[in-house]
Amino acid sequence: MINKNKIIQKNLDLLNEFMKYAFEHPEVLNKIPPEAELVLLPTNNIKLRAENKKMVDSLRKKGKKVVVVEIAKPKAIVPKIELLIA
Repeated sequence: MINKNKIIQKNLDLLNEFMKYAFEHPEVLNKIPPEAELVLLPTNNIKLRAENKKMVDSLRKKGKKVVVVEIAKPKAIVPKIELLIA
């Protein structure tokens, strides 16, 4: 199990990526009912995925509507910077 603060931070990172995608593809938001809970399942973090799946199960047991989004947190891009002198 991962520490609660780490879970929160990693989920915020995933939410940030999802919101970037939704900003570029606003039609995706139409698939999320207003009363639904949104849970992000990372495809590249097994431990966080397991924790978030527990959340899905818990919400469903409470009778909540749950929308699950599978998403990967992209790796940091390291730009190649080159100085060109005329």
